Amino acid sequence: QVQLEESGGGLVQAGGSLRLSCAASGRTFSGYRMGWFRQAPGKERDLVAAMGGRSTYYADSVKGRFTISRDNAKNTVALQMNSLKPEDTAVYYCAAGLVKWDYWGQGTQVTVSS
Repeated sequence: QVQLEESGGGLVQAGGSLRLSCAASGRTFSGYRMGWFRQAPGKERDLVAAMGGRSTYYADSVKGRFTISRDNAKNTVALQMNSLKPEDTAVYYCAAGLVKWDYWGQGTQVTVSS
């Protein structure tokens, strides 16, 4: 059974940092895209950052502040979030897929207070 499990969310003041981690199990994801999405209340789920092959993507809103990294040997992906803003408050989801995003974690809440 494939599972993605996020950890590392929490409450932080504006300007602070958090590191999200996602542990994948049930199969190897070395050939998959892996990414982080977020969904704020009343808004759609948006892609924040992703890695696949030699390419890396960041949403404009997080460029220069967030860094995605992955360890294929450990089947993990992380999101380092610096200079957090109240508008970064959302549930953050880890996802993996080849063409579509086939696998999702349950999400972890990130709350940034002003």
